[in-house]
Amino acid sequence: MGEGASAYIPILIECQLVYATQKPSETTLKVLAPRQTGMISTVYLKFGSNPDTPPHPIHAEPVNLFVGPNNSGKSRTLLEIYKYTTEGASSSNGLIIDKIAFEGRSPDEIRDNLSSILSEKQPNETIRPGGAIIASRGTRMQVDLKLLYEIPQKPNEQPDVFIQWYLRHFVIKLDGHNRINLINQSPGGDLQKNPQTTLQTLFRDNEKRKEVRRIGYEAFQSYFVVDPTNLGHLRIRYSPRAPYDEMEERNIHEAGVAFHSAAPPIEDASDGVKAFTGIIMELIAGNPHVLLIDEPEAFLHPSLAHKLGDEVSRAAVNSNKRVFASTHSPQFVMGCIQSGAPVNIIRLTYRSGVATARVLPSSEILELMKNPLLRSTGVLNGLFYENVVVTESDADRAFYQEINERLLRYKPEWGIPNCLFLNSQGKHTIQTIMAPLRRLGIPTAGIVDIDVLKDSGKQWSGILDGANIPEIARDALASLRTSVKSAIAATGKDMKRDGGINLLTEGDSNVARSLLNQLAEYGLFVVPGGELECWLANLGARGHGPPWLIDIFTKMGEDSKHPDYSKPTTGDVWQFLCNVRGWLIDPHRLGIPS
Repeated sequence: MGEGASAYIPILIECQLVYATQKPSETTLKVLAPRQTGMISTVYLKFGSNPDTPPHPIHAEPVNLFVGPNNSGKSRTLLEIYKYTTEGASSSNGLIIDKIAFEGRSPDEIRDNLSSILSEKQPNETIRPGGAIIASRGTRMQVDLKLLYEIPQKPNEQPDVFIQWYLRHFVIKLDGHNRINLINQSPGGDLQKNPQTTLQTLFRDNEKRKEVRRIGYEAFQSYFVVDPTNLGHLRIRYSPRAPYDEMEERNIHEAGVAFHSAAPPIEDASDGVKAFTGIIMELIAGNPHVLLIDEPEAFLHPSLAHKLGDEVSRAAVNSNKRVFASTHSPQFVMGCIQSGAPVNIIRLTYRSGVATARVLPSSEILELMKNPLLRSTGVLNGLFYENVVVTESDADRAFYQEINERLLRYKPEWGIPNCLFLNSQGKHTIQTIMAPLRRLGIPTAGIVDIDVLKDSGKQWSGILDGANIPEIARDALASLRTSVKSAIAATGKDMKRDGGINLLTEGDSNVARSLLNQLAEYGLFVVPGGELECWLANLGARGHGPPWLIDIFTKMGEDSKHPDYSKPTTGDVWQFLCNVRGWLIDPHRLGIPS
């Protein structure tokens, strides 16, 4: 190195020697891997939770998850973060990311990080006084060592220089292809110098290797080992038994060769095992401090996705890294939350040129999943849909979902796009599902039978709470409800079974429709004809509940080419569900907490 370098990196040389010549003690490990803070402080997006609110800054946590429906911008967000943190703000020109603020690094953190990117002078290189060579990921550049040391301490003063000289060497983006490649064999490296690859680090660091082994065994019931017996190269195997000691695993004597020859190479494993292992290796032993992972659950069984979320979050905290991930997996999300690590969940949506982003409190999601009813209905899946409809029973759910599918196919302007249909256990538990989803910013409509108008007191106020109807509107609604209920009762008919508001005279019917329309403005849709079985009466389906559902589906037909196959028409349930769609896709809808 040029003159001046030695003034800033005395600890680097000391660390290299200690690392290469002795097993790190607890004290030595603190010197080699001092506690670090995340390099990214805050991410600023270009839009807020709805078109009328300003963007909400995302204060980076160890784990930051982007969720939402397909085509909402999750993967693009990761790409824009990657471009910003590796190329600089001036070249990012993103549609989603406005800017990123960074945390300053301490002198000790800078020295520790520089040990992995500063390179010795090559024979054909000339280094100016005070200069140094940075070598990382196939590139070499000469920089001013004094500035290289100073700029990371105040990165926001010269962010592009900080990014080009420093940050970009510690950012990695993992997608489905390259995270599998992380498990490829690696050169063994010079044991007298700092490790240059993640696998070299794992081979030398017993504690990190044991941690990867623990996680691998809990996931696959096999033991992760690093095999050095292909001289000059390191490769990964999953052994049916753990090595007796470090010497059996790390040596090339006869016992070590026999041990590794009995362990299947990771190349023989599934893509799920490879991807899982690659991510865990990079988190525990890799050089990057910012990891961007696109769909970490790819190739994984749901239980493994949960395990990965848990371990990724714990490793991010323990290694003081920042993980940004886009995911479609409720299991991965719950694994992250239940790990106890600080987690950001950012829900993105995009529809008709309108983009939204809402930071969801992970504490509310965890509380939500403590409820057995919510767990059993798969409510967390709502994070990954644009819209949710909650019905009273499973028969209701199945019927309205089929109606919507036929609308989307034959009359798409009436159908609800990207919608999840859920069922509760009766109308009095609809709000249990509807309210928490709405608090998370997810448009969630409720469909109830007309006998909801019989309710009073806590039952009536509970359904209004679920729809987030303001107190100032409730007295008028209560008065209308009482009037409509009394008018239907005066007919001597059952409001649910005998026709709903169709039992009323024209004047009373108009008042009843006014009540139903006011409730619908807040996403609470009451079946005007009474109950589920009132729909498509022309088909003559019989029974109630599941028997009726089987009969109506039979009469609706399953062959779209058959002349009796039911397709959308005007009115009836088709128009009803179109009205539900109208509320769900309205960016200015009422009933969603701001």
